[in-house]
Amino acid sequence: MRNHHSIIGQQRKQSQALVSIYIDLQNAKSIKHLGSLLLEFAKFQGILIEAKVYYNSLCPDQVSAKDKLQNFGFKCIDVPCPLKNSADNQLMVDCLDDIYSNRPPDTVILVSGDGDFVNLVRNLKDRGKKVIGFAEPGSLKQKLKEIVGSDFHFLDELPNLVASKTQHQTEKVPCHLTYNEAVEYLIEAIKTALSKGKGTGLGFINNLMLQLFPKYQGVTFVCQHQGKTFSRFSELVKAAVKDGKIRLQDQQLFVIEADRLSA
Repeated sequence: MRNHHSIIGQQRKQSQALVSIYIDLQNAKSIKHLGSLLLEFAKFQGILIEAKVYYNSLCPDQVSAKDKLQNFGFKCIDVPCPLKNSADNQLMVDCLDDIYSNRPPDTVILVSGDGDFVNLVRNLKDRGKKVIGFAEPGSLKQKLKEIVGSDFHFLDELPNLVASKTQHQTEKVPCHLTYNEAVEYLIEAIKTALSKGKGTGLGFINNLMLQLFPKYQGVTFVCQHQGKTFSRFSELVKAAVKDGKIRLQDQQLFVIEADRLSA
């Protein structure tokens, strides 16, 4: 684990799209072996804000699979109903609710091959959302594949997809960031932590920045706007506090803009 007084970080800004994952566990049980890769793939698409798994606790095999995904940080939503498509229906309702929320995703990653989701994908695309689909070969409905289009993949492609993205990102990673870029990442990480009810201590926020922003990975120093540089995360925080970008209270970080809105 990195000490928050040590090197700035190591990661990206790629597209600043907000990304949400929705998994139909009944239809894609093999995802339990690929959870960490799916999260990694999602982070290359933008900022991951939700990762939800829908399962039925009346089915022992789904419970076992959800336990593994929960360990990776997925939010697992139990729909213990014997009626057909009950979990699918809950997934669709939640996805549309998220689309109309205060922080809607720009990109939706749907893990299912079920044809019941054709209309959901159509609705998402009609609202300008990008949809990326993953499914198991034996459980894929052709209509779903067709409506997702070129952004459809089989789950067993995940290792190669992540490997190619990682190689491409590594080739482009800079050794430094501008001060404004670093502060932008810092503020976004604080907002993300607060939206999930997490603490905003320096160490946690630095690690969250590493998870959210690939351009931040590999960075050895930040170029400050006055021409100076610093290589410690605590120095970045101190500068952002001094400039009125964020607030530090009881070793927790807060966004000044959010303070004003809640006042």
